[in-house]
Amino acid sequence: MIKEISRVTKETNIRLKANLQGTGKSDINTGIGFFDHMLEAFSKHSFIDLDITCKGDLHVDFHHSVEDVGIVLGDILREMIYPVQNVERFADSVVVMDEAAVECDIDLSNRAYLVFDLGINGKIGNFDVELCEEFFRAVAMNAGISLHIVKLRGKNLHHIVEAAFKAFAVSLRRALRENSRAGTPSTKGVL
Repeated sequence: MIKEISRVTKETNIRLKANLQGTGKSDINTGIGFFDHMLEAFSKHSFIDLDITCKGDLHVDFHHSVEDVGIVLGDILREMIYPVQNVERFADSVVVMDEAAVECDIDLSNRAYLVFDLGINGKIGNFDVELCEEFFRAVAMNAGISLHIVKLRGKNLHHIVEAAFKAFAVSLRRALRENSRAGTPSTKGVL
């Protein structure tokens, strides 16, 4: 399933194309090198093909671009995931990068919630790590998923943040794993 959406505001102009049943190929250009690297890691480990172009007001800072890409990614995931049928729905993963380990737990619940506890601040190059929480909040709220991302251990900011993006990717991939016995995976009968 391939979908494409755009979002244009006074702060950003974003085009995003995704294939949920892809192989993890990506072509990403947000103008923010570290963020592009994280989105490429997400694509690779979720097996979601991503083509993202974002032209943002980077002369102000990276906030609008990072948050708005999260909004658009969340929007397209919502369109592609719901209604949930014949998938696992719940999943978790722990991704290790050297000394860092980050856990991600996910529920494709159609109810948005974020628990974000990496306990980090500072910069990776010129990227403010506080923007990671803004990105994941935007994705969770717009995709309608319950998402918990928690640092188990780690000191290196790059390792911690990259482990978070990869853990999210692996958990999402596992939650979307086909299970023909699941039907609508809810006791309510609807998600």
